[in-house]
Amino acid sequence: MPFVIQDFPQTFSVVMTNAVIRRIVQENAACVMLKHEDWPGLEKISALRGFQADGSMRPISILCGNGGLFLDFEVERGADGAMTGYAFPDMLCDVVRLQAEGQRDAAHDLFDAHLPLLRYEQQQGPTGLAVRKYVMARRGIIASDAQRKPGASLTAKAKAEVEYLLARVARHDPRAGALG
Repeated sequence: MPFVIQDFPQTFSVVMTNAVIRRIVQENAACVMLKHEDWPGLEKISALRGFQADGSMRPISILCGNGGLFLDFEVERGADGAMTGYAFPDMLCDVVRLQAEGQRDAAHDLFDAHLPLLRYEQQQGPTGLAVRKYVMARRGIIASDAQRKPGASLTAKAKAEVEYLLARVARHDPRAGALG
């Protein structure tokens, strides 16, 4: 059965060294992917891709989490993409695509335009999800921004802050200005 290693020391309180990950991959043919959520762990991605380059570890997919906060450089270090939440998942895909096309500056410019909203959405607890759902509802991706109890809804002040951030993003990415 194929399986994924989830490397998320901030939550799991387990630190997996590069050597441990390599050993898991080498000793378990069913290991097909690493969900990379070390913080930020850029050197870990480089080390793992280095193991693959020198033949000491077979290739696996590396997808990144952490809300995409480091995706621009994670892809440069060898990550294949993101497996995370953000109200503009299409932007995350575009960053990966632009990097693959060799358009480094365009990838970073797009990412940088979204970074304030991305950071705002990463608030811990129910607030971050409320932000994501609010924006996704505004984009017409979902019908409602309501969360199940005990989920939070955004205050008028928080909505105003999100709208401000959307307007700033829209200066560089028209998707943020064309909301339903």
